[in-house]
Amino acid sequence: MKILGLQKLTLLDFPGRVAAIVFTGGCNFRCPFCQNSSLVLSPQGMPGISEEEFRQFLRRRQGLLDGICVTGGEPTLHADLPDFLTSIKDAGYLVKLDTNGTNPDMLESLLSDGLLDYVAMDVKAGPKNYAQVCGLEFLENNSNLPLRQNHDGQKTLITPIKSDALISNTGKRLLENVRRSVDLLKNSGIEYEFRTTVVKGLHSAQDFEEIASWLTGCRAYFLQAFRDCPEVLLEDHPFSAFSDEEMKAFLTIVQKKIPQAALRGL
Repeated sequence: MKILGLQKLTLLDFPGRVAAIVFTGGCNFRCPFCQNSSLVLSPQGMPGISEEEFRQFLRRRQGLLDGICVTGGEPTLHADLPDFLTSIKDAGYLVKLDTNGTNPDMLESLLSDGLLDYVAMDVKAGPKNYAQVCGLEFLENNSNLPLRQNHDGQKTLITPIKSDALISNTGKRLLENVRRSVDLLKNSGIEYEFRTTVVKGLHSAQDFEEIASWLTGCRAYFLQAFRDCPEVLLEDHPFSAFSDEEMKAFLTIVQKKIPQAALRGL
């Protein structure tokens, strides 16, 4: 597993736990509002952290950290993810996985093998809006997003990464995979959450009506506000955050079917 970043302490990302965050590279989405564009666009050119360095980190932090959050990019695209998580578990840590839910086979295997203690899955939009919010039209049409500056200061076209999770009839197949991952987590017996980053310019009330129906009966669901930063994938984008009042209105829609739903980060 190539580790492209390590945040040595977080009190927020693994609920109820003191943790560190490991970042993997590559993604099968091109969400135009993504805040980790370097990890998505040019992971092959980013410096990595060696496995031995990471093992030493785990040894030094025993007794100080409860768990490790594995995020990306999209971690489930990596075939060696199970071995990597096994090494974390063997070192005595809990594991939290962040995922977009497009690889239910990998998710099911990790759950069956007891390698996950918490999963945070992004639900990007309502089903009718999923392709647009995830940038799937660019993958489907084999086209490019506008030029933007990557991590080394060079301009690059935002081009798709080919993946087994994204085949012909991309949008339909991908949504089927996401739905299956939702069902796996609902029936998993472990702690999990679903979450949506809410972006003005991409989302509307209809998204949250659809999501509420889709996720009814889930353990936890959070709406979190979009935050602009220089790493946003679509350069010169039109996106912004909804107001607090608008976010609360979306929450009211969701809570009709998911009473425990909450806002995060306001």
